[in-house]
Amino acid sequence: MTTMTDASVREFKMPDVGEGLTEAEILKWYVQPGDTVTDGQVVCEVETAKAAVELPIPYDGVVRELHFAEGTTVDVGTSIIAVQVAGAAPAEVPAQAAPVAEPRTEPGTDGEEKPQGRQPVLVGYGVSVSSTKRRPRKGPEAAAAPAATAPRAELNGHGTAAAAAPAGPRPLAKPPVRKLAKDLGVDLATVVPSGPDGIITREDVHAAVAATAAPAAPEPQTAPAPVAAAPAPVVGFDGARETRIPVKGVRKATAAAMVGSAFTAPHVTEFVTVDVTRTMKLVEELKQDKDMQGLRVNPLLLIAKALLVAIKRNPEINASWDEAAQEIVLKHYVNLGIAAATPRGLIVPNIKDAHAKTLPQLAEGLGELVATAREGRTSPAAMQGGTVTITNVGVFGVDTGTPILNPGESAILAVGAIKLQPWVHKGKVKPRQVTTLALSFDHRLVDGELGSKVLADVAAILEQPKRLITWA
Repeated sequence: MTTMTDASVREFKMPDVGEGLTEAEILKWYVQPGDTVTDGQVVCEVETAKAAVELPIPYDGVVRELHFAEGTTVDVGTSIIAVQVAGAAPAEVPAQAAPVAEPRTEPGTDGEEKPQGRQPVLVGYGVSVSSTKRRPRKGPEAAAAPAATAPRAELNGHGTAAAAAPAGPRPLAKPPVRKLAKDLGVDLATVVPSGPDGIITREDVHAAVAATAAPAAPEPQTAPAPVAAAPAPVVGFDGARETRIPVKGVRKATAAAMVGSAFTAPHVTEFVTVDVTRTMKLVEELKQDKDMQGLRVNPLLLIAKALLVAIKRNPEINASWDEAAQEIVLKHYVNLGIAAATPRGLIVPNIKDAHAKTLPQLAEGLGELVATAREGRTSPAAMQGGTVTITNVGVFGVDTGTPILNPGESAILAVGAIKLQPWVHKGKVKPRQVTTLALSFDHRLVDGELGSKVLADVAAILEQPKRLITWA
């Protein structure tokens, strides 16, 4: 990376796009040296520990240099792009420059290389000492000879392709697919696309991995003496013994948060099995209601509303534990978190001020939350400030679970699968729609009585949905 001394060149630094984040990985550049950019134009997409975010440039000008290649993790506050600002004499972009320096490495315990000179940094506790790190490719395919795959173009210090890389069109693939290919050590230039308009899909990447790992057919041999064959080693479905996946981004942040929560807050989980037949009938009626047309109406909507009503009746459940001040902080608002499984990992965006929303407004909020999560566009702000969470494990056919609290929250409700089961109803055994709810809570600030009241209220509302009117 070269040092810019021209006063007309502006350096755009990696911002902290979340709350206390220290680094982000450059997923994709949308501009190249020589391109004209305008104030507010998105120049790249980066991935933090919380979300994938597009970064806009804050001024007009011409791109002079890209300091880092795609796939590089950069510390917050480090310059990532240089722009010749509008109105200044254009500076000549060097034709050649030294490539982006890779971190010094030393052999790891498993035969892989690991970077030196970088100390672990806790999220929210400042920028680490080194400026960048390059994620090593891992997996059985990474050990293949260089001739087995086509050479890959790497950006040098000025964002141009290195001389050894062949020229050619950039393979079409979405950012999650590019990350998968990088994690598995697959060169997208060698992958045959099957998606529309020649887009490479996840299935194409996995197929390329399987083709690379498939053993070559043995040559026929002439009349060897019969010998006892040794048992073949057990291998995976793709022919590989094992695959290593780097722990980073959302998965890394989730793991750290769950470990911290599990070993900080004393968890208690209570269960209740409830007849939700009337709730399921109400869902079907609401789908036909003109006020709910075009909105997302499902059992989760009424379960969320039931939990909000239960919190209103038992407000002490909506709190957090301040260890430093040795205080219980009662929240007079509910930011309702909804756990969502995405290709990037588990995220928990929340609906702000859910307690003040009507049923149609809550349905609209749920719809926007789900749509944004599926597109991978959930912002860091949408995942901050949650107070209570719902996780719907029933969509996977699971009866229930013992959910772990999100850090800083007092309770989380797990909803199991809704199944037709024999149930005693009005003195007779009948087939009814039944589910099991599980409420985990922080026993430092929620005792058994309070937790039981909240869970019982949610169950009572789902069994008799008319209580939504009388208790709300």
